[in-house]
Amino acid sequence: MNQTADILDLAAQAIQQDIDAVLATVVRTEGSAYRQPGAMMLICADGRSVGMISGGCLEPHIIKRAFWLTRNGANVQVYQTGDDIGYHKNGDPDLTIVDDDNASIKDTDMSEDDFLEGELNFGLGCNGRVHVLFERLATAIPLLALIRQVRHTQQPVTIATLIRSVSPKRKAAEMQVGTRIYLDEYLKPESLADVYLKRNMASNSNTVIDDVLLNAIKKLSKYKFHKKNAEYIKLTGELELQAIGDRQYETEWLLQRICPQTRLLICGAGNDVIPLVTMAKLQDWHVTVIDSRPQYATRLRFSQADSVLCLALDDSETLLKLSAGAAVAVMSHSLAQDRARLAVLLEHATHCHYLGQLGPRYRTERLIKEISQTSANPHILADGIRKLHYPIGYKLGGEGPEALALSIMAQMSAVIHGHTPQTILPNSQYNLQTSEQSDFNNYKNDYAHD
Repeated sequence: MNQTADILDLAAQAIQQDIDAVLATVVRTEGSAYRQPGAMMLICADGRSVGMISGGCLEPHIIKRAFWLTRNGANVQVYQTGDDIGYHKNGDPDLTIVDDDNASIKDTDMSEDDFLEGELNFGLGCNGRVHVLFERLATAIPLLALIRQVRHTQQPVTIATLIRSVSPKRKAAEMQVGTRIYLDEYLKPESLADVYLKRNMASNSNTVIDDVLLNAIKKLSKYKFHKKNAEYIKLTGELELQAIGDRQYETEWLLQRICPQTRLLICGAGNDVIPLVTMAKLQDWHVTVIDSRPQYATRLRFSQADSVLCLALDDSETLLKLSAGAAVAVMSHSLAQDRARLAVLLEHATHCHYLGQLGPRYRTERLIKEISQTSANPHILADGIRKLHYPIGYKLGGEGPEALALSIMAQMSAVIHGHTPQTILPNSQYNLQTSEQSDFNNYKNDYAHD
């Protein structure tokens, strides 16, 4: 299952077959949550659904209620996963609504409209809240088209989605939930106000809403993402264009940086590459496999890969183009193949997100020595060697190509996202036995480069 790709494919099918559908998107989380903001699920009227917005706990209820929740347009529903509750005989949770006074009302006492007034409590013990935006496919098409565009162009975009809009005394200032602003349009040299009014304002537009949106654009376009590509933002302020009455407003947004797929370049097309391609595609990575041997680099052997190329060993230009901004695994099982690829990559290692070499340490050190003897840039080469992960992957245990693929994917993902494996505590704290201590020492020796 490749969730983003599956959602895009099912959405295209639904549009082609004229089948109604609802897109559910996590827009905010509080406390513990299985999926983070930006996670999506698509529910079709014919019963098909793809994607996940939880660990499987919320999906049955969401599938059942998705079309009802969007009967009057886009809507945000809050799911509480805290207190323990019971279940009906059919297995459905005995849901409660938590109102503004924290009073609980059983689902048997509720009208359908009550579900829009509070938080649905699923009693999962996770002690979190998940805010989910529901919208019909017709209104979500521009978002899905934008995701397709990013995947095609490899150029990120920034969007803001309205979760909530409140103006205490001005209902006219309350905008439609689900309103999206494509912020990249407003980061150009032109005047912000001119761009907005020229491209987005109708002649009979609501000046109050215009004012709120313009202020939101000014603030959101200046936001700098840190480690996450999705952030919950609350904006408060006063309306500038309104001279009388209450000018206070409050809006809540999901700010997203929609990024291209993580790219994986595999240098080598042996049999152990096949499960690595499979695991990378499960993570929705864009995968390219290259090998100079035409009998290895075939589409038939790597049907799941996005690209399979028979690339000559002296084609450094193409190799550098494919490796720029990518995670790179060198694993051809051929000294000549690995030496040629590694010689180029080590001198340009800074433009890779990750670089790893398959094989035992002594083999890689032999390759490095041979490359160093002919290198014209020893200082640059040294920087690349420090960046190189070898032996490739974490020492997770297990045997066979599938275990190898798992260890490689674990290390790549950790490096790309800036994480490191948990450190094993000293013997005094863990009371390791002799064999366990030996394993620990081997681990330190094998991964001293990490």
